[in-house]
Amino acid sequence: MLNKIIAESNIQKAKKFIDKYDKMVIVTHISPDGDAIGSSLALYHFLLELGKLVNVVVPNDFAGFLKWMPGVKDLIIGNKNETLTAETIESAELLFCLDFNTLSRIDQLAPFVSKSTAKKIMIDHHPYPDNFCNLTISHPEISSTSELIFRFICRMGMFESLNISCAECIYTGMMTDTGAFTYNSNSPAIYYIISELLNKGIDKDAIYSKVYNNYTSGRIRLQGYVFYEKMQIFKEYKTALITLTINEQNRFQYTKGDAEGFVNIPLSIENVVLSAFIREDENVIRISLRSKGQFPCNEFASSIFGGGGHLNAAGGEFYGKLEEAVALFEKSLPAYKEQLLLSGSKQKK
Repeated sequence: MLNKIIAESNIQKAKKFIDKYDKMVIVTHISPDGDAIGSSLALYHFLLELGKLVNVVVPNDFAGFLKWMPGVKDLIIGNKNETLTAETIESAELLFCLDFNTLSRIDQLAPFVSKSTAKKIMIDHHPYPDNFCNLTISHPEISSTSELIFRFICRMGMFESLNISCAECIYTGMMTDTGAFTYNSNSPAIYYIISELLNKGIDKDAIYSKVYNNYTSGRIRLQGYVFYEKMQIFKEYKTALITLTINEQNRFQYTKGDAEGFVNIPLSIENVVLSAFIREDENVIRISLRSKGQFPCNEFASSIFGGGGHLNAAGGEFYGKLEEAVALFEKSLPAYKEQLLLSGSKQKK
């Protein structure tokens, strides 16, 4: 049995909204990952099962290895159809905000969501949520928003309405946000949920293969290049850094998602506590951070790059040149040296 993480008052309020309204829209964060797409499509299939009129809007495109998921063809890509996006959000009676805690995380969708007269429900697992929704279900202690969607459905007493498409999406989100259950995944509840999803008929081995064995040849070549040519190790700070320019991405026919997971790999190196990936994107530099132990990626991301996230996984953005972002990163390491060394020593025990 699952412990009742979500407050009963929040469950009852959400049920009233769902019972009252028919036109529903789900939105998630920019550059959506497996948990963002998984949780959004899981809720989409669940609400369809209840007979609701539902649309899912994402700010921009996402990785190809997620496009097998049931319901993907029905997604509205915000930056590809701005008129439809605006009309869809404006028509909503109930808005679900999934896997983000502040409007800045949905980029160009933010003005539409902000001015919407719809009731808004946030379901998210990132810390420090902003107060822009009528109902906020925020649990940073939970490993993924997809897990929260499972709990949300079950707490409403509607497990029978969770069909196999919904189950596949939940599992995908849970799997990808824990690195295939290799971090942030020690809770026994996670494996209880997996067993329930298996009972719904999912093929977890097939899902793993579709996500992790479905890369382009360009990605594999890019990965070799990144770790042979571009990785730096700062031994005195137990830190690894990889960088990637747009020209380098073009050299390897980069497609959306080809660098997904690169930031995790240096953590397999002995004595590396913090891994950073700084990538040049169109008009912005994107920073991804991962760590071992108790080193606070989210604190580093927030104070240096105005970002955020979780203890061991966070990110941010930098508006300037790639070399400026790298210089700022390197300049910031001495202030965190003690924490890095302490986290490293605890890992050895």
